[in-house]
Amino acid sequence: MIVFPCAKINLGLNVVSKRPDGYHNLESVFYPIPLYDALEVNQMSDEFPSDVNCDLKVTGNYVECSESDNLVVKAYQLLAKDFSLPRIHAHLYKQIPSQAGLGGGSSDAAFMIRLLDERFRLNIGIAEMERYAARLGADCAFFITAEPSYATGIGNILAPADGPLGNLNGYTLVVVKPDVAVSTREAYQQITPRKPAKSCRDIVRQPIETWKNELTNDFEASVFALHPQLADIKNRLYTIGALYAQMSGSGSALFGIFERKPIFDVTKVFEGMFTKVLTLK
Repeated sequence: MIVFPCAKINLGLNVVSKRPDGYHNLESVFYPIPLYDALEVNQMSDEFPSDVNCDLKVTGNYVECSESDNLVVKAYQLLAKDFSLPRIHAHLYKQIPSQAGLGGGSSDAAFMIRLLDERFRLNIGIAEMERYAARLGADCAFFITAEPSYATGIGNILAPADGPLGNLNGYTLVVVKPDVAVSTREAYQQITPRKPAKSCRDIVRQPIETWKNELTNDFEASVFALHPQLADIKNRLYTIGALYAQMSGSGSALFGIFERKPIFDVTKVFEGMFTKVLTLK
């Protein structure tokens, strides 16, 4: 059985307060995009000599963590505490770049929960799957339904965000990820939490032409100061015609939203970088 975990972008990201537990409360609109990994699960034969119950193989893009530490395995282990799961082989093909602010690892974990629920008829239900997913990462719960959502708390409290669905349908998205690693810890250290004058959920309900002046990512100032090449990519996205451009999450991927597909080869503009041109649905 195969599923296709999707990536997401953040439409706005505001860090509004610091929590007593050391984390930060934020506001953001999570929006799914048609950039996918692939995840396949097959039941392991009783005769197969494996020391682990979830035997994971990762191919495609390089992933820094070991396979035993991958969130796909952790998702299996989490459900195995409460359900009788058979031993399985799992194959994860990575296309979503890591450490990009695109949620690839979180999506893989959430889709693993969905896959196990369907494959082995666990009948968990969406709300309970979201609770399991939230235990694996702040934005994991979003990927259980992967519907445009207004996220608050640490990214785990989700409400419908009905605006972007109509606004972005049919637009072209260009995603650019240079070979830059952004430290989320360092990014947060440079943030002064504050409540925005207008919620990003309200802004994305407006015409996209208004977003450039109102829809902000609080991480950009500190991250761009450390990595000026990211600011340059954002500027280039605007130069080639983006209606709106932003860093996704805490980076280091950036995206531009275009009314129509550029007539030239965008990959040449960002040569040597991971670049995808996608049509939003």
